[in-house]
Amino acid sequence: MRHGKKFNHLGRKKGHREAMLSNMASSLLTHKRIFTTTAKAKALRVYVEPLITKSKGNTTHNRRIVFGYLQSKDAVNELFTTIAPKVADRPGGYTRILKTGNRLGDNADMCMMELVDFNDSMLEAKESKSKTNSGSKRTRRGKKTEATADASVKEVVVEKEEAPKAETEAETSTEAEADDNA
Repeated sequence: MRHGKKFNHLGRKKGHREAMLSNMASSLLTHKRIFTTTAKAKALRVYVEPLITKSKGNTTHNRRIVFGYLQSKDAVNELFTTIAPKVADRPGGYTRILKTGNRLGDNADMCMMELVDFNDSMLEAKESKSKTNSGSKRTRRGKKTEATADASVKEVVVEKEEAPKAETEAETSTEAEADDNA
């Protein structure tokens, strides 16, 4: 029975589990992205997100609390100086878990865990998508910019001008062939 089972023990004793989560959290904070199993990533998310929330208040007390969990001065410094200012206006959800498939050796479900505000390629794609999709479909459908309207009118005019030239060339070539045959 699972009465009162609040979290995944990950098949480890308490000391081993805490040391593993501490090391993984330090790696995540310093490198901004790690590859691990999905079960470990879900356990790490519960472990690291409260620490990131603590880092929003840059006080000595909060630094000492976070250091008690991470045991790494470099990770604590990175968290309070680089990560906290970027996530200051975010109300939670600092990490993202992207599934990558299964591991070849034991078929374990693998994933990539990353900090949301530090994936530059996704942020650039999001910005470019928001710039291209301005307005609703109805307004985009009804409005044509002057440049596209002028371009479509010019294409029609060019097609009409080119068509008579082709016909006259064809007529002159048929007349010339008729004269040669006669």
